[in-house]
Amino acid sequence: MKSSDGFFYQGEVFYPFQDMLFNALLSFTFMFLIAFMLINPVSEQGKIDPKAEVMITMGWPDNHPDDVDLYVEDPNGGLVWFHTKESGLMHLDRDDRGTYKDTVIIDGKKVVNSLNQETVTLRGIVPGEYTVNVHHYLATTTDDLPVEVKVEKLNPEVSLVFYTTLYLDRQGQELTAVRFTMDDKGNISDVNRRPKTLVRSRKGD
Repeated sequence: MKSSDGFFYQGEVFYPFQDMLFNALLSFTFMFLIAFMLINPVSEQGKIDPKAEVMITMGWPDNHPDDVDLYVEDPNGGLVWFHTKESGLMHLDRDDRGTYKDTVIIDGKKVVNSLNQETVTLRGIVPGEYTVNVHHYLATTTDDLPVEVKVEKLNPEVSLVFYTTLYLDRQGQELTAVRFTMDDKGNISDVNRRPKTLVRSRKGD
């Protein structure tokens, strides 16, 4: 404690190390708060990078040897399938052939991809009706094969438009999973399952 003339009273002990420690702690706390404020905020749940407008997913049981194909037709008559993976603004990411070529060797180790799935993305808005079909290209058993089909709208956030499970019972069978209409703003309506053949019109391509 200082007197009015600025001198310390006799017997008072001054600890400069404590002051240094306190100042260092104060500086560390300040820097931590600044660093915390600069951390990028976590993105909102359901938000995605808008690289596509709609995603159509077809899947069947993992490790199942059957080959099922996804067909999607756009309003202009463009079609994506295993023979044509891009058409207009539609893109098929992979032709999944069941267990065929599901095993690869990497650095001498066997790696197996058991997932059976095909996905088509609509990378822009083309107004009109879309048709989604599934085709049982190769059947290895006589058992019914469950095939799940899902349509999701991706922007401005992910929302489920349609989901169903179809049962294929024979090789060569084709079923219409869903038909829907998209307007020029990406809004989807008239979701239905009116049958429409896509495979037969493409034989010989």
